[in-house]
Amino acid sequence: MAVGLAILDDYGVTWDEDWQRLTAEYNLDYVLRADAGIVEREYIPTHNVFYGASFELPLLLVERAFALEDYRAIILSRHLLTHLFFLAGGLFAYLLALRLFRNRALASLAMLIFLLHPRLYAHSFFNSKDIPFFVMFTVALFLTRRAFRRDTLWAFALLGVGVGVLVNLRIMGIMLLAAIPALRALDFAFAQGRAERKRIILSTCAFALTSALSLFALLPYLWADPVGRAVEWWSTLSDHPHKPYELFRGLSGQSADFPEYIPVWFSITSPPFALLLGLVGTGAILVGAVQAQRVAMRSGRLRFGLLLIGCVAAPVAAVALLDANAFNGWRHMYFLWAPFSLLAAWGLHRLASTLSSRRARTAVCGATGLGLAATLISMALLHPNQQVSFNFSVDRARPERLQAQYIMDYWGHSWRQALEWVADNSALLPAKASLIARTQPEFSHNGKLLPDAARSRLEENRSLVHLSVGMGNSWARSARALRYVQVYGNALYTIESKPDLRAVYEATRGREPDVAAAFDVHRLDGAVALAMEPCAPAFIEKASVVLRATPVDQADLPPWREGKRDEPRAFRLRQYGALFDGKCVASLPLPDYPIADFNLVWRPELLEREAAREAMRQAKENGRLLARAAQDIYLSGNDLVYIHESCDPGGTERVFYLDIVPERIPDLPDDWRNRGRQQFSFDFHLHGAFVGEACVAAFALP
Repeated sequence: MAVGLAILDDYGVTWDEDWQRLTAEYNLDYVLRADAGIVEREYIPTHNVFYGASFELPLLLVERAFALEDYRAIILSRHLLTHLFFLAGGLFAYLLALRLFRNRALASLAMLIFLLHPRLYAHSFFNSKDIPFFVMFTVALFLTRRAFRRDTLWAFALLGVGVGVLVNLRIMGIMLLAAIPALRALDFAFAQGRAERKRIILSTCAFALTSALSLFALLPYLWADPVGRAVEWWSTLSDHPHKPYELFRGLSGQSADFPEYIPVWFSITSPPFALLLGLVGTGAILVGAVQAQRVAMRSGRLRFGLLLIGCVAAPVAAVALLDANAFNGWRHMYFLWAPFSLLAAWGLHRLASTLSSRRARTAVCGATGLGLAATLISMALLHPNQQVSFNFSVDRARPERLQAQYIMDYWGHSWRQALEWVADNSALLPAKASLIARTQPEFSHNGKLLPDAARSRLEENRSLVHLSVGMGNSWARSARALRYVQVYGNALYTIESKPDLRAVYEATRGREPDVAAAFDVHRLDGAVALAMEPCAPAFIEKASVVLRATPVDQADLPPWREGKRDEPRAFRLRQYGALFDGKCVASLPLPDYPIADFNLVWRPELLEREAAREAMRQAKENGRLLARAAQDIYLSGNDLVYIHESCDPGGTERVFYLDIVPERIPDLPDDWRNRGRQQFSFDFHLHGAFVGEACVAAFALP
């Protein structure tokens, strides 16, 4: 706890944390607000409704009880409470191991194995999705052991509440919800006498009732339609709405495409000594179950060991068989570490109890201590980036290989370190430098988390776009890194300058473009240069290009390129461009085979200057002037045309809105009138362009 308090402010913000807070707010509003219709429209569309709020609601209530309004204070309070809950899970792991082995030293080692997993330790600060489920799974295992030993009505009722909370946090908790009645059925089969059978039936009913009631009470989403929404909720186990592509073993695809996804991630990121002990413990339990089958089927420690093995094996098998999408490494399966750490303690106990030599027992305990010490040292060296730790089963000595094989910091936590460096090293930055990424959520979230002085210094460096921040496997390779943080030699984030684009800028000055479009397009050696003047930073930030190249003679291509001919390549200009004296410049690398021709597709569809010039001419000559405001607004044919005669490129990051009010339009068709008031938004950077000193945007009317 002391260490956690000391390093609390070292971790960044993930972009899911705001969504998690919204989950709590949605649930609280659903309970408290009288107008359920409004809540339904706000609540149902997001897949966050499938995450229960039994952990998020207490965080929100603490936030409101202490009147926390500053974003930094809110996030730090969330990180503190999540970490304390994680430590409480370690306490329950200790208590459970103590009841299993009756040995305080072994129980302490079990707790350390539980807590000292590098990835889980880092996530225990900023992951309020998976860590609470992991901890609650440990609590549920403790309550399971307690209920079967005491075999009372109240013990099983309390277990039902615990399992209900567990399922509320994640649907995967249904595994224990099914396992408990199955174990009680075995007890019933071996029961002797009517009184014992009656006690088993009543306690099982108490478990079922309290688990159902606690789940229903804690998940307001089920209240309107318990059966229908429960079925919909269950479907998310194998068909989650969010299906990102993963980098796994050097291949790109959804995790469901790789049956070995969870076992591989588990094995390459967990401490090796614990993996070995866990396998020993699993083998010891299975051998004992084969030798004493009848004992294994009845209540007792051996049967609980079989339950631990099932809690590891069954979820992994279910994910593979259901093609479930457990993305972002194995974070959705972090709860596996709860039973596996106990299996590791079981393996240590079995080795210590079967070895006859005191020297051999000492060697086993010493090796375990060295494993824990090595893990602790590794965590200290990685701090605060333990969330991307790997063990020695992967090639950590070749960072380019590691980065090409697996996803790294997918949540943006390490961005905080990038922003701290910018705040503290403004003198080392290029002249008039700022961050391209300042409009992205991970920038604003982590920027708000910085102390006030660093936040002020950061705000001073936001004039022009010459830098970009990248993380994990997504950082721009075309630029020179000014600063980067490495884990095992792999860049977690980079702050990149783009001085090489200065030469491209100079090459395009005063030169006629090969193609005049939204950007002037120039053909350079091995590259396509894009230039626009004047230009706003948001053009670089929001625009992207798809380049399709045609080989000179497809028959001349080497065989390995077959299937890649005319392959479209997408480029986000913020990774390949920069702003120089009001001119946007980007350089896109061409394929390395001989090119006969190429074409570019703009995403979004940018308005070309000639089209903007014609829209402005038509509006002024034939259009109807509707209003004079910050821009002159014309109705021209079926378009609204906004014209600003003297425009500052840096001040065009705005969105225009158009309202349709049915009662004001007598000839509106009925199908539109029934929709009520409609609002349409138009982003200047999707519809606008510069014509001389003017900004022009044309918006098509509905």
